Amino acid sequence: MTDTSTPPPVDLAALRVDIDRIDEAMHRLLIERSRIIDRLIAVKRTEKSGSAFRPAREADMMRRIVQRHEGLLPLDTVEGIWRVIISTFTYVQAPYAVHADISAGEAAMRDSVRFHFGFTVPYKPALDPRTVIAAVATSRGDLGLVRAAQASGDAWWRALEAPGAPKIIARLPFLDRADHPAALPVYVVAKPLSEATSTDVNVYSARVSLWSRDATEILAQRGAEAAVAFDALGGADLLLSVRGEVAPEALIADLRTDGIEITRMLPVGSHTAPHVVTPA
Repeated sequence: MTDTSTPPPVDLAALRVDIDRIDEAMHRLLIERSRIIDRLIAVKRTEKSGSAFRPAREADMMRRIVQRHEGLLPLDTVEGIWRVIISTFTYVQAPYAVHADISAGEAAMRDSVRFHFGFTVPYKPALDPRTVIAAVATSRGDLGLVRAAQASGDAWWRALEAPGAPKIIARLPFLDRADHPAALPVYVVAKPLSEATSTDVNVYSARVSLWSRDATEILAQRGAEAAVAFDALGGADLLLSVRGEVAPEALIADLRTDGIEITRMLPVGSHTAPHVVTPA
């Protein structure tokens, strides 16, 4: 016998009450988080000591968010909300600005800044990477964003070589997935951090007397990549990104077998490897 009974009516008023309850709970949790940050400031005094940015800790938190995420809400939205929360509370601990290189166009870079740092953190566009690095160097705890390009007309990363100079501390977006709303690959530059840095990927400024397509393939076999700035004599400056488990000496030896001699190789930072998110 066919069941012709109708489902019970949905109580929209009750559902809206539940939504309001959840919204209030989320707001109260943010207020509670702000009180904890206030206590953290009192303990660490980060508002006077410089940057409160901790990319390795943020990466670990983001991995856990991805692992527990489920339901209809897009991961893009969850990541964006979380990024605004963490970046804003970091700003509350120690105010900072984000200086961004817009030499190759502003739209994509601005989207990256706003997605990852929100609208509370000041955004300061700059005309080239060296201007970004100089602004970070003279600040208390500002961050800089430069494109992680594969080729460049200027070896801007040479400005990161001095021991006290700013360094690369992160690469964004951290979540690597198709159709990311802020997909532009960028390096985050900051004054050297004393804690919470990651060496999943080490970054070096290198100099070679010549460069070739074969050299690029050798790097790829080692899981490394390079941004290249050529000079008029055929030599090149490299921004080398090398997996943490690969010894620089091994990379130098591999390139030497192809006739390429690295004459200078200085560390200019490190970052957490991107977390690849596969479609469900």
